[in-house]
Amino acid sequence: MTVKLAFLTAQPVAHRGYHDMNHQIWENTLSAFSRAIEAGFAIECDVQLAADSVPVVFHDDDMARLTGIKGDVREKTSAELGLLSVGQTKDRIPTLKQLLKLCAGKVPLVIELKGREGEGVDDGFAEAVLEDLEGYEGPVALMSFDHHLLKDLKKAGSPWPLGLTAEGDKPEEFFRHDEAMQIGIDFISYHYGHLPNSFIDAQRKLSIPVITWTVRDENARAITYKYADQMTFEGFDPRASDPRESQSANA
Repeated sequence: MTVKLAFLTAQPVAHRGYHDMNHQIWENTLSAFSRAIEAGFAIECDVQLAADSVPVVFHDDDMARLTGIKGDVREKTSAELGLLSVGQTKDRIPTLKQLLKLCAGKVPLVIELKGREGEGVDDGFAEAVLEDLEGYEGPVALMSFDHHLLKDLKKAGSPWPLGLTAEGDKPEEFFRHDEAMQIGIDFISYHYGHLPNSFIDAQRKLSIPVITWTVRDENARAITYKYADQMTFEGFDPRASDPRESQSANA
């Protein structure tokens, strides 16, 4: 693993920020990100492209689960989205720029681009994210399930590490993952439930860092630390009982 990628595995990564499973502090909000910064966790977040081509931090394609209002998030401008309450809290849907201003390099950011199917639908998405990140001082990594977005980021000359978000335990899925690696992928975010497997084993032998998603219990954490390098977690405080610390104490 190169020095520039060491931040990916240095500490647990808070999935959509350090929220409380959407009770009072909701996912992908500035409150969840502030809590992660205070705790010293890296932040994972999701980015969509608003109707005015501004990257906003939001996971779902439809707004209903998080705002109570039906409709495609991409059909609203960033200003319109910024007026919508997330989970009926004081938090509104933030832009990527707002997250960058809040984080200011205090903890690493792992930003997942949420693409769409259809020719030309994601045109300009990768470039808009890179434009927002221009001049940002702090550790950042970009990742996506969508190979076309990874290609766009690479073509646009991304100075940030690129990651493949993936899952699967079948040979045909590994073949597609191998195709993505040819883009020039720096790290992988993989579903812990599909570990171990031959694809991930091969990539780790090549010193490609692997983080897992989404760890919610001790079993998932144990799988992570056996077959990967770090976890993306939610729903608990990973500082409470890190199995690696007890192993070190007993060594």
